[in-house]
Amino acid sequence: MNRTRLMMIGFVALALGAFVSFAVYRNLQSRGAGGQPGMEVIVAADNIPVGAKIEEKDLQIVRYPADNLPPNSPRSRASVLGRGVILPISKGEFILLNKLAGPNAGSGLPALIPPGMRAMSVRVNEVVGVAGFVQPGTRVDVLVTGTPGGAGEEEQTTTVLENVEVIASGQRMERSQTGEAQIAPVITLLVSPDDAQKLTLATARGRIQLALRNPLDAKPLDLPATRSGTLFKVVAAPAKPAPVRLRSKPVSAKPEAAPSSTIQVEVYRGSKKDIKNFDENNNVVTGPQGKK
Repeated sequence: MNRTRLMMIGFVALALGAFVSFAVYRNLQSRGAGGQPGMEVIVAADNIPVGAKIEEKDLQIVRYPADNLPPNSPRSRASVLGRGVILPISKGEFILLNKLAGPNAGSGLPALIPPGMRAMSVRVNEVVGVAGFVQPGTRVDVLVTGTPGGAGEEEQTTTVLENVEVIASGQRMERSQTGEAQIAPVITLLVSPDDAQKLTLATARGRIQLALRNPLDAKPLDLPATRSGTLFKVVAAPAKPAPVRLRSKPVSAKPEAAPSSTIQVEVYRGSKKDIKNFDENNNVVTGPQGKK
């Protein structure tokens, strides 16, 4: 008896549960039919890098409440297919129009260049490229070192461009001095036409260096050029003593020896006169008029 009653109670409970579940399901369906239905929206089926071209395999359609849709989300695949990506898109993220290039801009690097701007590539190395930390999306200052006055002038460094955006980084093949092919890393900067001229002149007349900066630090700085002489504590050389001019002693004329007292004797031989000079010791002295 008790067993039969328990079975009946269990059957009634199951029936009641099924009825409640069915009622809730119908209620939710009626609310969904009466409320605003979800709308189809396009999301990324996988990660899409910058510069890529949107293809069919990159897209996925999902339904999303219309009240929560972003205002610039496209509604059809045709509106995004073939357009270039200018900002990275993660898997499952909405495909937004502000992350895509214009319909006729194509893909790749040209699609990343806004109107009125230019893209310029410069060759770098591990030092110039800040040990590989200069990547697309980072911002840098461009410094140049050279001798404005030509050879023999003092070398100086100055900042020619500030807060420049890096839009691409990669490698290119070029010939070395020996003619062998080698890989040269390059950085592509987004600059104005005026800055493009400055960058071209800087690479031609000096050595450039990139300085990585915080993207939140947009304050411009007007720095003077740094000259090589300011890097060292220049000690003035001691003044050279004035040359001493020695006066030469005047050479006095050698005094002529005073003529000693002589005795002049005239000797006559016939008609011939002969003059002889004798000193105090009776020695014959040779003179202009005497003979020894």
